[in-house]
Amino acid sequence: MRIIVLAKQVPDTRNVGANAMNPNGTINRAALPTVFNPEDLKALEMALRVKNQMPNTTVTVITMGPPRAEEIIRDARNRGADDGFVLSDARFAGSDTLATSYALAQAIRSAGDFDLVFCGRQAIDGDTAQVGPQIAEKLGLPQITYAEALESVSEQEIVIRRRLEQGVETVCAALPVLVTVTSAAPDCRYPHAHRLLRFAKTPVEVRNADDVQPDFARLGLAGSPTKVKKVDNVVLAHKDNVHLEPTEDNLNEMMKNLINEHII
Repeated sequence: MRIIVLAKQVPDTRNVGANAMNPNGTINRAALPTVFNPEDLKALEMALRVKNQMPNTTVTVITMGPPRAEEIIRDARNRGADDGFVLSDARFAGSDTLATSYALAQAIRSAGDFDLVFCGRQAIDGDTAQVGPQIAEKLGLPQITYAEALESVSEQEIVIRRRLEQGVETVCAALPVLVTVTSAAPDCRYPHAHRLLRFAKTPVEVRNADDVQPDFARLGLAGSPTKVKKVDNVVLAHKDNVHLEPTEDNLNEMMKNLINEHII
């Protein structure tokens, strides 16, 4: 079985400063520390669990970003992935979800045949949850979103438990399929010391736009109808503490206030 995991190196949104934006409305990634997108790590773990169950399975990780995004591939290999590559080219700069999903879909096609694609539900630098479903649409794949647990897998199908607003549901899909994974899924395993030593000097492959044979009009800023106007660092602070007696009337009033203030 061949599994592809899509991962992203994202700015650490806990440290957004005044220089976080470029004049053209894109994120100044060079000014921010980076982390492995948390839900993509969960997706990697789900892929590795499939690998544990299915003999002769390989996991390939693909990330799109600047050259330093190779850290994501190294980290994924140390945790159990077999290989991967960085999709990096100045022509991808400024991509919104539409252009990003197109570039990644082309990268997946360039990687050859596959059975499963895993990715996080959303990235913490955008919170759109659009890229995974858009890739599935561009590749003509069925998709399972909001996955929180792998129930079973075979060469023909996969069974996933999904986390929804009102509960959970279990769904089955024939392969190939794309799965987006939520924060409710199990945490990713730690890097293994033996793999750290094994891959310490192994280079990471970098592919550019020409390698995935795209329509260049659909890449970067030119292919991105969405523009970011402003990024703010929001700090939540309380004003006054209100003490309420635990009566039914007080609880009802509190709920009304929370709803009116759009807190819940």
